[in-house]
Amino acid sequence: MNRPLKLFVVVGEESGDQLGAGLVDGLRGRIGDGLTVTGLAGTRLTARGVVSLFPLEEIAVMGLSAVLARLPSIVRRVHETVDAVLAEKPDVLVIIDSPDFTHAVAKRVRRRDPSIPIVGYVSPSVWAWRPGRAERMARYVDHLLAILPFEPEVHARLGGPACTYVGHPLAERPELKAAAARGPADPARTPTLLVLPGSRRSEISRLLEPFGATLAKLAADGVRFEAVLPAVPHLEAEIRAATADWAVQPEIVSGEAAKFAAFARADAALAASGTVTLELGLAGVPMVVAYRLDWFFRRLKDLTTVFPSIAKAKSMVLANIILGTNVVPEFLDDDVNPDTLAPLLADLLDPATGAAAAQRTAFADLRTRMALPGDRQPSDIAAEVVLRIAARRGQGLAVAGEIPPRTG
Repeated sequence: MNRPLKLFVVVGEESGDQLGAGLVDGLRGRIGDGLTVTGLAGTRLTARGVVSLFPLEEIAVMGLSAVLARLPSIVRRVHETVDAVLAEKPDVLVIIDSPDFTHAVAKRVRRRDPSIPIVGYVSPSVWAWRPGRAERMARYVDHLLAILPFEPEVHARLGGPACTYVGHPLAERPELKAAAARGPADPARTPTLLVLPGSRRSEISRLLEPFGATLAKLAADGVRFEAVLPAVPHLEAEIRAATADWAVQPEIVSGEAAKFAAFARADAALAASGTVTLELGLAGVPMVVAYRLDWFFRRLKDLTTVFPSIAKAKSMVLANIILGTNVVPEFLDDDVNPDTLAPLLADLLDPATGAAAAQRTAFADLRTRMALPGDRQPSDIAAEVVLRIAARRGQGLAVAGEIPPRTG
């Protein structure tokens, strides 16, 4: 009789919880009830029967000051998680994203019990920042599940762990596929400009002022448009208050469904750097990207001019990185101003310039590069890899499928 597969999952925030839930679904689709899962769980993994060691809110902190304030508690939770892994002796330990926490757990588990296979789901951005991490990661991670198509080649070149591209969850979103498939806009309608200042209070506070001034300049220059600002629900009230005196009042919508509905009608976007830029690219929405760093990371950026080996990325926009060319214009810090941003947005809103069409053509290539063969799902490929890794340690496990070949 085949014994159950014992999986220990460590996530650090809700985005990792979503990937973990997909992985559990993929595994159960292959081995049914022959699976037991323990570890750290958010809402989705909890709904699949995983009892979390402690609430994720205790470790899901953002910002340097918040991390420092909670550091003793976080360190204590790292050791508690390591002890739980060692007591469980799983067939596979899967660490998902949140590398400051999950990799701290993995390193300690590897030192104390090297026999436990460790799979990392979501690679740290070694292609952009501190590339030496890849080689160090190979000491404690047996296999990486990458969500960006170029990452397997990067890890092979940098001496990182074995790495398989399993697909990005955003590439499977039906709302983004539907937005990308829409026909040409009616030239008689007023163009829609999305305003996306970020999802965190700190970045929103740095970008709302220049974004509002950019809308004002567009209007003063005679550009015809309507603005829509999708807000994260817990910051909606603050955003409404902060934009109340804008010369151009955006339509503020809240929640994921409203955001994707706005994507479906958008002609262009002014967006903060982050995951939303990949969402826009997959939805076929042309954009200009901007970001202002806080004081700590501005100083760190200055250091990279002295020590260039610690920063490698030529772009902060994922679509540009995947395509290997800077299709999307992007601006940082003092360059984030109306005089820089407004003319480029005006070009995107005017079909006669061809600027929007050029980005849409590139975004079609982006979708092709991110697609999985045979319309497979990320969770299915991830499950195949985990089962194969588990078979190297466990006996009596039913393992189906092969590890997909390394792709770049």
